[in-house]
Amino acid sequence: MKGAKSKASTAKKPDNKLSVKRKAPVNDRAGKKPAKKEKPVKDPNKPKRPASAFFVFMEEFRKTFKEKHPNNKSVSVVGKAGGDKWKSMSDAEKAPFVAKAEKRKTEYNKTMQAYNKKLAEGANTADDEDESDKSKSEVNDEDDEEDESEEEEDEDDE
Repeated sequence: MKGAKSKASTAKKPDNKLSVKRKAPVNDRAGKKPAKKEKPVKDPNKPKRPASAFFVFMEEFRKTFKEKHPNNKSVSVVGKAGGDKWKSMSDAEKAPFVAKAEKRKTEYNKTMQAYNKKLAEGANTADDEDESDKSKSEVNDEDDEEDESEEEEDEDDE
């Protein structure tokens, strides 16, 4: 029978278009776990970045919104209302908030310069301390040698 198909060939095969073989992620290949990236340690003394004009606006808006809607406990509602109001404001209405944000930014830049200067001085003093430690140890070594030679002379005299 030429036209007849065998039972093995009539079995359903998965459609090649639907079955997609996915490759394992690059990190998971060969059974290796992905290496964790270590974040640099944040300096707690570093000044915080200043708020933008929108966040300066939101500080005042939150107060007025809470007075008008004391029963509202949702943060998202306050944020959405503030965002809508900010979008509807003209540049003239935004000007005082922009000015406050600029003032905060200039103060931040001054404190950052002082902070960076302090860091640079701290690095220099650390280098100086290392050098001074070396000189102290060298001086102490010389003192020890002198003390040993004096002790040897004292023993010879006896």
